[in-house]
Amino acid sequence: MARTVWDSSVGKKTVMAVSGLIMLLYLVVHMIGNLKIFFGPGEFNHYAHWLRIVGEPFMHYEWTLWLIRVALVVAVVAHATSAYQLSRRDIRARPSKYAHKKPRASYATRTMRWGGIILGLFIVWHILDLTTGTVHSGGFQEGHPYQNVVDTFSTWYGNVIYIVAMLALGLHVRHGFWAAAQTLGAGSRTRDRALKTTANVLALLLTAGFIAVPVGVMTGVVS
Repeated sequence: MARTVWDSSVGKKTVMAVSGLIMLLYLVVHMIGNLKIFFGPGEFNHYAHWLRIVGEPFMHYEWTLWLIRVALVVAVVAHATSAYQLSRRDIRARPSKYAHKKPRASYATRTMRWGGIILGLFIVWHILDLTTGTVHSGGFQEGHPYQNVVDTFSTWYGNVIYIVAMLALGLHVRHGFWAAAQTLGAGSRTRDRALKTTANVLALLLTAGFIAVPVGVMTGVVS
């Protein structure tokens, strides 16, 4: 049964929608946590430490955090796999070019695939930079996330990579939220305007919220 659902285009779109909404929920929480950096190193470092002790004493140190990480990895893999397979299926369904050009889609729609690739590469860089410290500029300080963030956004390339990725994220969320709502049957004539507005507001808030951190470092508000 599960295999049959997965093999269908509707099943793959549903997987994309559900996994996308899971990641969107994480992004909202992650953005709110990131903004704590404006309250100083003590507040931000305490928040980072709290993430590792959530659920104690029932959960061991970092167990909850690792459960969240595993769930996110599953969501990312499911999202990317279903997107790729749907893309290939769409190409096979129309091996020759259309005789007449279709109406131009929105910029977000036309860049969904490239946006997904950019975000995938960014996730790898972001983990290697601020989680493992492998590509971190300067000396990575374990247990000092505030200083590590400041170090990253004190470099021009750290800012460029992050800001470009967050702009791609905004476009991805703007179109993805709308597409997920349609796939899951939430769309209708009476709700379409509200859904589009929600998609635009979410995309704007997430983009602005995430970009606020590097801008804060660049302007000296965070130092």
